[in-house]
Amino acid sequence: MGHDKEAARGAHSIVPPMRPSRIAISGIGVASPFGAGRECYWDHVKQGRSGTRRIDEFDPSQFACQVAAPLPALCVDQAPRLESHPSLDTQAGDDVLRERAEARRYSRASLAAVIAAREAWHDAGLRMGEPDAGVIIGTGGGGIELGEKQYREFFTDGLKRVTPYAIPIAICGMLSSEISIALQLHGISHVLSTGCTSSTDATGYALGLLRAGEAEVLLCGGVDACVTPGMIYGFSRMRVVSTAFNDVPEQASRPFDATRDGFVLGEGAWMYVLEREERARARGAHVYAVIEGYGSTCDAYHRVQMDPEGIQIVRAMAMALQRAGRAPESIGYVNFHGTSTQLNDAIEIRCVRTVFDGHADRLCGSSTKSMVGHPQGASGACGIVTTALALDRGFLPPTINVTHLDPACDMDVLPNQGRAIQVEAALCNCLGFGSKNSAVVMGRAQ
Repeated sequence: MGHDKEAARGAHSIVPPMRPSRIAISGIGVASPFGAGRECYWDHVKQGRSGTRRIDEFDPSQFACQVAAPLPALCVDQAPRLESHPSLDTQAGDDVLRERAEARRYSRASLAAVIAAREAWHDAGLRMGEPDAGVIIGTGGGGIELGEKQYREFFTDGLKRVTPYAIPIAICGMLSSEISIALQLHGISHVLSTGCTSSTDATGYALGLLRAGEAEVLLCGGVDACVTPGMIYGFSRMRVVSTAFNDVPEQASRPFDATRDGFVLGEGAWMYVLEREERARARGAHVYAVIEGYGSTCDAYHRVQMDPEGIQIVRAMAMALQRAGRAPESIGYVNFHGTSTQLNDAIEIRCVRTVFDGHADRLCGSSTKSMVGHPQGASGACGIVTTALALDRGFLPPTINVTHLDPACDMDVLPNQGRAIQVEAALCNCLGFGSKNSAVVMGRAQ
C-alpha cells in the first residue's frame, strides 16, 4: 500500500487548505427496513437489530440468494402532516400526495422518499412552500420495482393493467419531483445517480450550493427500493450477494467477519435538511451535526470491482479531510462502507489505515449495512444519518454478526455492541460500482 501513502500526501498537496462554513443537519427523516420514523430506526440500530429476512414479496426459491432487508408496507399516513407556509393558501401538495398514494401511482421508492422527506421537513420546523428551498437526492435504481412490475404486465399480455404513469414513476429523475410536489418546494429539484455513492455525491453537490449562497435550505438524502426478482437474480449471477445464510437471514450481512460471503440487498430512504449553521441557529432549529468536507474520486478500474491498490479511495478520504480543514487525528469514528464482501471490506480497512496511519489503532467504526443491508444509492445517506444521530446522542452503533473478525480487517469495528462515547468528528465512507469513491467529514454540533 505504499502507493496509497503517496496518494494521501498527494491529495493534501492538490487541494488548497480552506476554512469552510459549516453546513448544519437540522432535520432527519427515515423509512427503513424497520419501518417509518427516525426514532424507530435509531432504536433498532442502537440495539444492533437486523432488518434482514427471507424475501416474501415474491418467491425467491429459484434464486441462490433468498434474503434481503426490504422496506415493510408503507402508507402516506406514516408521515407527519405539514403546515402550509403563509404564502400558500392551499394544501395542494398534501392532497396530491394522498390521491396518488391511494391510486397506487407511487413506486415503493418514491413513497418511502416522501415519507422520510416530510418527517425531516417537519423535524426541522419548516413548512410546505418554504421559500428558497429545494431538493437534491441520490438514488441508484429509482422506481425500478414498479418498472419491473409494469414490464412484466406488458410482456405477459396484461396491457390494460399498465398504468399511464409507468414511465414517470419508474425513472430516477422523478423522485425529487415527487418530494418537491409533496412539500410544495419551487427551488432546485435534482436527482444524482452515480451508483452506490449517489446520495453522498448529492450531499457534496448540496454542500457546494449552500456554501456559494445559491440555495438557502435543501432537502437532501437518498432512497432505493431494489428488492425485485430482476435485481436479486442479477446480483446472484454476479456472485456478490450472500447465499450461505438463507436459513438464518438475520446473520447474512456480516461485514469484516471471516465467514462473510456477500452483501444483503437493502432498501430505504434517509433524508435530512441542510442549511448554513448560522441560519439554523438563528431560527432556533436543533442541529444534529454539521457537514464539513466532501471528497470524490474514481478508480477508473472496473465496472464492479475495486482497485486492490485503493489509491483513489485513499485520495477521496484525504480530500474530504483537507476540505474540512481537519487533521486525521481529530476523527473519532468512521462509518464504514462495509458491504460484507470478502475483497471490498479488506481493501477499505487497508485504505482507512493508510489515511489515518497510527491513529487507526485509536479509531473505532462500524458498518450500518450489517443491520439494514446494502441500500445501493441510499447507502451514503444512511451512513450520514446514522453518523449524525451518533454524534448528536453520544452513542456509536455496532457492527453486528462479527463472530470471527477477519485478520485482514484488524480495526475496532465495534463488534456486536455499540458504545456510549462522544466523539467530535467522524468520516463517512461510500464506495461503489463503476470505481466510484466518495467520503464526507462530519462534526459534532457545538
